[in-house]
Amino acid sequence: MSQPSNKPSLTPQFCFNETALRDFLRLSRVAIDDSIIQNLNALIIPARAGFDPSSTAERQTQTSRRRAIDSQACQGFKENVLFQSWQTRSDVLNYCAGVAVNPEDPDLIAREAESAKDRERVVDERLDPYSGRFFPREARTESLANLIRNERGVEGIIRSRSWGLVTERCGDASVGWEEALNKWRAAQEERRDYGLG
Repeated sequence: MSQPSNKPSLTPQFCFNETALRDFLRLSRVAIDDSIIQNLNALIIPARAGFDPSSTAERQTQTSRRRAIDSQACQGFKENVLFQSWQTRSDVLNYCAGVAVNPEDPDLIAREAESAKDRERVVDERLDPYSGRFFPREARTESLANLIRNERGVEGIIRSRSWGLVTERCGDASVGWEEALNKWRAAQEERRDYGLG
């Protein structure tokens, strides 16, 4: 069974490195959410009686015939793997969203001085085809904010899909993923308050 991703060291440089940020999110999603069916199948206890060849005599098309997963195993997977992974990604996205709003970017002063100097240049693109580098580009904070907004949308879709598969295999479809995650967060906070976690 997959393990949740370790949280990277959160710095403004990590957030502004969009490749590193996207890679972290992609790898975390691949490890848990993209392989959710395999992770859930790993929770099933193998048959004690061994393989029965007659079980392959007819095609099994109904999902209700799938073997149920032990409720304790499901709960452990949700609490120790799924929610932990989701929380790590939420923490990273929330931190980077804060950086996009209030950057503590060490390169900011140097870039502002350079962009002021570049704005003063009079450039004719016909004479210098590389002059596009001197035209104002989207600010890094705006680019980061757009990335975070897009990744949050992707997170919502992925979590909804994963939660649908978890509730299908484990039961308890009475709550949505947001409510289940919020209950888990509250339990984690309570454990921290009492020094249990």
